[in-house]
Amino acid sequence: MKLARELLFPLIAIAAAFVIGGIVVAIIGDDPIYTYRLLIGSALSWPDGIGYTLFYATPLIFTGLAVAVAFRCGLLNIGAEGQLTIAAFATAWAGIEFGRLPWWLLIPLACGIAVLAGAAWGAIPGVLKARFGSHEVINTIMMNFIAAGIASALTQSYFKEQGDPILETRAIAGAGHIPRLGRFIPGLPSRLPLNFAFLLALAACALVYVFLWRTKWGYEIRATGSNPSAAEYGGISVKKEIVLAMAVSGGLAGFVAVNEVLGYRYRYYQDFSANYGFTGIAVALLGRNHPLGVLLAALFFGALTRGGLFVDIFTEHVSKDLVFVLQALIILFVAAEALFRRRMGKRVS
Repeated sequence: MKLARELLFPLIAIAAAFVIGGIVVAIIGDDPIYTYRLLIGSALSWPDGIGYTLFYATPLIFTGLAVAVAFRCGLLNIGAEGQLTIAAFATAWAGIEFGRLPWWLLIPLACGIAVLAGAAWGAIPGVLKARFGSHEVINTIMMNFIAAGIASALTQSYFKEQGDPILETRAIAGAGHIPRLGRFIPGLPSRLPLNFAFLLALAACALVYVFLWRTKWGYEIRATGSNPSAAEYGGISVKKEIVLAMAVSGGLAGFVAVNEVLGYRYRYYQDFSANYGFTGIAVALLGRNHPLGVLLAALFFGALTRGGLFVDIFTEHVSKDLVFVLQALIILFVAAEALFRRRMGKRVS
C-alpha cells in the first residue's frame, strides 16, 4: 500500500506531462499518437533501442543517487555537474599516466580515482556549509564553473594531442577500457556503447539503499535531514553528517566518469556531459530520493532521450526538444505534489 502511494504522484505527474505535451504537439501540427508511438517504440526496440536507453540511463542513475543522498541530509547538491567533470578529467589522467599497468590494476585504480576526485570536490561545499554556514546551492554552482575551468585549462595546457582541434585529452591506454555488454549478451551488438558501468550503477543503487537504511551513518544522515535540531540533541554531529553526505554525493557523481571515460569515449572530452548533473536533480525528484525510484526514473529519462532522437528525425514539426518540455512538465507536476495531496485530502474528508 505504501509503495502504491509512493508511485501514485510520480505516475500522475508523468501522465499529466504527456497530456499537455500531446496538446503542444497537436498545436504545432503533428499527430500526438504517432509522435508518442515513435518516442516509446524507438526506446524499447530490441536491441538498439533498449541498449541505448540503458546507456543513456547509466549516468543519470549515478547523478540521481548523488542528488538523492544529499537530499536525504537536507542538502541540495547542484554541483554534480562539477563533481563528474573533475572526476572525468582525473580518470583520464590516471588512464594516461598509469597506462603501463595491467588492466586488472589500472581499471580499479582509475575507478577509485574517479570516486575520490568526485568525493573530494563534493566535500568542499560540505565543509564550507558545516564550518561557515554558507549555502550549499551557491557553493556548488560556483564549484561547477571552477571545475570546468580547471579541467579545460589542464587539458589545453598538458594533455591535449598536438594538432587536435577538439578540446579533449589524449586517449587512455587500452588496458583501461572496460568491456561493453554486447560481448556477453547474445543479440546485443558490441557496437552499442552500453558497458559494465551500467552493472556498476545497479550495484550503486543497492549499496546506497544499504548505506542509507541499514547503517549507522545512513541513519544519522537521514536524521539530520529530517530534523537537524533533534539530531543534534540526540548526539549526532550535524556538521560531520553534512560533510559526509556531500562527499558521498560527490563520489556517486564521480562514477559517471567510469561510464564516459573508461567505457565510452576513452578520453576526457570537454563537453561530454549532456547536463547529467542537472538532470540528476529531476531524476532524484521523480524517484522520490529512493534508490529504486531513482533507478526507475533514470530508465524513464534514458528512454525519453533515446526516443527524442527519433522524434526529431521522423516527425515534420516536432524536435527532440519535446523531451526537455516533457521533463520540465514532469518536474513541475512533481513539485506541485503538495497541491495534489491537499485536493485529494479535501475529497477524502
